Amino acid sequence: MIKNRVNHSSRKYVIIAIFFVVIMILLIKLFLIQLVDQSYKTSSDNNTLRYITQYPARGKIFDRNGKLLVYNEAIYDLMVIPKQVKNLDTIAFCSSLDISRDFFNEKMKKARRYSPFSPSVFMSQITKEEYGKVAESLHQFPGFYFQTRSVRNYPYPIAAHALGNIGEVDKKDLEKDSYYKVGDYIGKSGIENFYENELRGEKGMKIIVVDVHNREKESFMEGQFDTLPVAGKDIYLGLDAELQLYGEALMKDKTGSIVAIEPSTGQILAMVTSPAYDPNELVGRVRGENYHRLLNDTLKPLFNRATSGIYPPGSTFKMVNGLIALQSGAINSNTKFPCSGKESQPIRCTHFHSNQVALTEAIENSCNPYFWEAFREMFASSRFASSKEAYSFWYDLVVSFGLGNTYKTDIPSEVSGNIPNSSFYDKMYRGVWNSLTIRSLSIGQGEILVTPLQLANMAAAIGNEGFYYPPHFIKSFSDDSPLDSVMTTKMTIDIKPKYFKDVKIGMCRVFEGESGTARFSKIDSIQVAGKTGTAENPHGDDHSLFMGFAPADNPQIAIAVVVENAGFGSQWAAPIASLMIERYLRGYIKDTKKEKRFIE
Repeated sequence: MIKNRVNHSSRKYVIIAIFFVVIMILLIKLFLIQLVDQSYKTSSDNNTLRYITQYPARGKIFDRNGKLLVYNEAIYDLMVIPKQVKNLDTIAFCSSLDISRDFFNEKMKKARRYSPFSPSVFMSQITKEEYGKVAESLHQFPGFYFQTRSVRNYPYPIAAHALGNIGEVDKKDLEKDSYYKVGDYIGKSGIENFYENELRGEKGMKIIVVDVHNREKESFMEGQFDTLPVAGKDIYLGLDAELQLYGEALMKDKTGSIVAIEPSTGQILAMVTSPAYDPNELVGRVRGENYHRLLNDTLKPLFNRATSGIYPPGSTFKMVNGLIALQSGAINSNTKFPCSGKESQPIRCTHFHSNQVALTEAIENSCNPYFWEAFREMFASSRFASSKEAYSFWYDLVVSFGLGNTYKTDIPSEVSGNIPNSSFYDKMYRGVWNSLTIRSLSIGQGEILVTPLQLANMAAAIGNEGFYYPPHFIKSFSDDSPLDSVMTTKMTIDIKPKYFKDVKIGMCRVFEGESGTARFSKIDSIQVAGKTGTAENPHGDDHSLFMGFAPADNPQIAIAVVVENAGFGSQWAAPIASLMIERYLRGYIKDTKKEKRFIE
């Protein structure tokens, strides 16, 4: 039987067709390589692709009135890719940058350690002038190129502690957030640090074809793979630039601080700490040198006394004790206590006034015995089963004024101060103590410690007659993003509003009464409510304190002033606060002689 033969002649045509398609594909690919796709042309000519990070414009910072506080200024970083550094004329290179050979070797060693193939910063923050000297000859030095970025500039040399500064990322920053690369900058302190995510924006990327002579030729694939940077958000603060500038002038050559708050919002109008420094000192390549100089300065200009300085509140605390005694029911606004002046026991009085005083006279004259007696009466009240129960009542209300804790808003370097709890005294006195044991608390001394920020907030709470918003800097973002709820949460104090009204009358008498301790700081046609204080200082002269608000019936500014080692509150702190209040509410000072005396 003869089998049918299979005809294979048709297969040769299939094979020929396959070869034809493969050859056509190769020809098309060759055409693309030679004439279309520049990436292959780049490789054939020993060209390289340079990936240049496009840094976004960092968000600007404005004050409450739209005045520019912080903006960006262009600078340049000299980048290096170690593997591409070949046949370098090191002498000419170092000469063009005015650097030593040792500096060059150190930087190259660091760059190779980071990566031989990836770019890193060789020399940061080169000015426009320095850039102009080097840019024209940079093509002679393969492996090096410039990258544009920006640094901060401060048209007003104020509020350095509040605004903060930016600096190069460290190891912790790199581990914490993959957004950053070696050589990037980040907010290191203050507003710059707290709002880093909003201010920094988003990076872009540009791919450039660079020839063998280190010259940039063109965008790779006509920029198809480039991405644009997204600028950071602008921020508007509650800070008033003119008031801040004025406050810093008033505190020049003094040690202490001023904090001013808008009571209706909690926005900080001014935060002055003295001694201070010009924020422009911590910009550019001189940042490190200046930082170490400021750090080693015995006057401690880097220390923010407004948020980190702690002081006994002294007589400024008497209003809180008066309010708590009223709320407890132990006294009323007409309750009078005797005062024997310097003969009074166990706490003597430092002022001369009538023998029997009620609340408003006691505030006006800053009568120590009155507030001790009110404190004692509260502890002895039948409302409480024991001294410890009375103390817990007192402690909870004191803390509700925002004392003894931080506000956890956008305020830098904030400390909590100290309001001791009952456990503290149990440990100190082995469980046996009463109002007499801790009598110094009645006049704001002893273990009580507050910051100037807390003192200003206490003034705002009294001015608002029982509530406050946690102090903060932020007013708004440029894109109207909502603020953190912490900034806008109303904090209430469980004391009846009518008691605040009684206390405010006494605080007005501090300025308007015949024997008011701040009568010489009274402002014409502006009613101020306040209280002077003298805080005992075991390390030297007493501190001069003041806290208050104005106008008394509708507060627009609450303020605290601390002048260290300056004596009575009426001598320095009250007049400075008076000038700040008048400048903010009126826009100018009527008594220029008084102004000149305190500035000079």
